[in-house]
Amino acid sequence: MSIEPDITLDNVAQILQHDTKVKLAGVDVDGILRGKLVSKSKFLSIVADGFGFCSVVFGWDMHDRTYFKELAISNKENGYRDLVAIPDLRSFRRIPWENNVPFFLVSFFDPDTREPVCACPRGLLKTASGRVEAAGYRAMAGAEYEFYQFRAPGNNSTPERNASATAAFLKENPVEALPPLTEGMFGYSITRPIHNQEYYYGIFDACEEFRCGIEGWHTESGPGVFEAALQYSEAKDMADKAGLFKYVVKAMGTKHGITPAFMAKPREGLPGNSGHMHISLVTEDGKNAFFRETADPSPPYPDVANLSDLGRHFLAGLLEGLPDIMPLLAPTVNSYKRLVENFWAPVTVSWGLEHRAASIRLITPPTASPKATRFEVRVPGADANPHFVLAAILALGWRGVEKKLEIPVPPLSRGQEMGDDEGDQGIRLAKSLREATATFMRHDSIAREVFGDAFVDHFGGTREHEVRLWEEAVTDWEVRRYIETV
Repeated sequence: MSIEPDITLDNVAQILQHDTKVKLAGVDVDGILRGKLVSKSKFLSIVADGFGFCSVVFGWDMHDRTYFKELAISNKENGYRDLVAIPDLRSFRRIPWENNVPFFLVSFFDPDTREPVCACPRGLLKTASGRVEAAGYRAMAGAEYEFYQFRAPGNNSTPERNASATAAFLKENPVEALPPLTEGMFGYSITRPIHNQEYYYGIFDACEEFRCGIEGWHTESGPGVFEAALQYSEAKDMADKAGLFKYVVKAMGTKHGITPAFMAKPREGLPGNSGHMHISLVTEDGKNAFFRETADPSPPYPDVANLSDLGRHFLAGLLEGLPDIMPLLAPTVNSYKRLVENFWAPVTVSWGLEHRAASIRLITPPTASPKATRFEVRVPGADANPHFVLAAILALGWRGVEKKLEIPVPPLSRGQEMGDDEGDQGIRLAKSLREATATFMRHDSIAREVFGDAFVDHFGGTREHEVRLWEEAVTDWEVRRYIETV
């Protein structure tokens, strides 16, 4: 990995002395990078105080369609005014596949108050992390992403054609006709990646150079499915790295005529794409705050014998708040096609020591080292915005610590599945985006308690928009089922 120098307002001009341009990008509510290329002189003129960035990135959806309901940040009444976008110098990278052009992430601020925009993903996570940091801890995280890959159909000899070939193909052909990168189920295969060796190793190497390094990289079960575990880091950095990882994959895909799919359930009857998040807290001297130095001889449950009191309260906060923040972990209509029984995806408020069928997998000694004690939150899909996912985890967990909450449900025992009437006492999580959004937005939602009304009303409004589009859509399934029979 290239080591970039520490960059400050004092030395930024010197570090960019041989450059002529800079790429800037912010993160919208769907986790999509929205940005532009600017001249170096422009960048140096705005690097301290920021620049105007059209607020419409918080006023339209992932396909640039303005929301049905006018939301507070960007609307006709305020003229879709500019927000203030301030570059984060800590995010400095160079894009290796774009001739090493300098790259910075930005955060969005209100032009009147200079406060973070409520729906800015980076700002929301910074606020959630700040509560933990104020108490003397640092939040550490790791992210895992699964994703399908499809070949852009046709004779695509240039990247420009590759970039749009899949969308063009789907205008004229059914989704199931889209060819996968490779056929068959080949989880953990060491030979399958050789079929697309340049692409496979190209992603790994580009991530290393782009400072979103991969710790583990392998094929997952499913036609053309890969999985990446990103290198562990502070939660704020991990969210950035997760978003940039998707950027790398999509960029490499464009160059190779491949369309990566991070949607939660691309294929009926096959496993979905998870976006598991690992979380731990460490003290100022680097000790894992979730580890109990001496095992509890009489714990409330054997599973938590090696989990500290702080860790138990954090877990309780996650479990109590999980139903109320589901749109942050499962943000699309398609997300809930993954969260169904019998597909290795969690569907209830559940947890357990080393239990991969639960919503929250507790990882402690004796199966892990003390420093690796952590929670794996297994509800999020690969389609979720990593900034919102980590903000939700930290906000709920820290609420549990502050309120000294007790774990509300017993752990799943070995061999028990979620939804088992006898073994799983946790409530069923939302089965649809409509249900999840209604819970998220209700007046006494825990989401409102930890994030405030402004954020809940805005993000909830964006999800209501998504639901309405879905409810107005006529699907291939409907036409095939009813066109001749009713």
